[in-house]
Amino acid sequence: MLPWKRVLRPLSALLLAAAALLAPATAAHAQSAPSSGWNNYSCKPSAAHPRPVVLVHGTFGNGTDNWLALAPYLVNRGYCVFSLDYGQLPGVPLFDGLGPIDKSAAQLATFVDKVLAATGTPKADLVGHSQGGMMPRWYLKFLGGASKVNALVGIAPDNHGTTLDGLTQLLPYFPGAQELLTLATPGLADQMAGSPFVTKLNQGGDTVPGVHYTVIATKYDEVVTPYRSQFLDGPDVNNVLLQDKCALDFSDHVAIGLTDRVAYHEVANALDPAHATPTTCASVIG
Repeated sequence: MLPWKRVLRPLSALLLAAAALLAPATAAHAQSAPSSGWNNYSCKPSAAHPRPVVLVHGTFGNGTDNWLALAPYLVNRGYCVFSLDYGQLPGVPLFDGLGPIDKSAAQLATFVDKVLAATGTPKADLVGHSQGGMMPRWYLKFLGGASKVNALVGIAPDNHGTTLDGLTQLLPYFPGAQELLTLATPGLADQMAGSPFVTKLNQGGDTVPGVHYTVIATKYDEVVTPYRSQFLDGPDVNNVLLQDKCALDFSDHVAIGLTDRVAYHEVANALDPAHATPTTCASVIG
């Protein structure tokens, strides 16, 4: 008999390496440190931008590193911007977003309440990358978040799970692999296409009434596959393919969230649709 535990360790490591594309490697981990004006709890939303924006990082990310470009982009446009850390695992100090996603959604619920209390506003807007664009849907659907959220903007969100370009299809050929992955990193197992979490999340429809949804995807996404699985169905949904706005944009899963100003322009449009302007390749200088 094969020593399955030894065989499965490389497979688990391969899955972890693929998921690590969801955020950049960092030398140090700062827990939601104020930077470039965000996480400023004395900030009061203006009449022009009456709701705070909560940024929700992706798997292996954190509330600082994921937003070194987008947070200042929004602050400079007059928004009160906040970000959180969630999904921590014991003994894993550098990377977040690995814990059970329903528990991460509960952390988001607590954080949104904190932001609303500090800003004195009844609702927030949420912007998330990868898992951070999908996980809030659990908060909206099952934890009462719909009454506290105006809009959810997902940048490359794995709304219907991911096959990691077919890698997860190998798991049935390795007895015990699914169980090992679930025990070691439940946040990764939850994101697999067809997982119990993804199935429950999407039962009864992708959206809830009263929330405006935007999904921004790139056809060059190599992590959330197939990329069209990111899109949502519902009466108040705007699904955006980045290459329909700028055919010359070759951003992958990481770049669309961390550096892509064409995508950021679509985020700004989603947060303030009354003053939206066309998104083109020229938006990179906006």
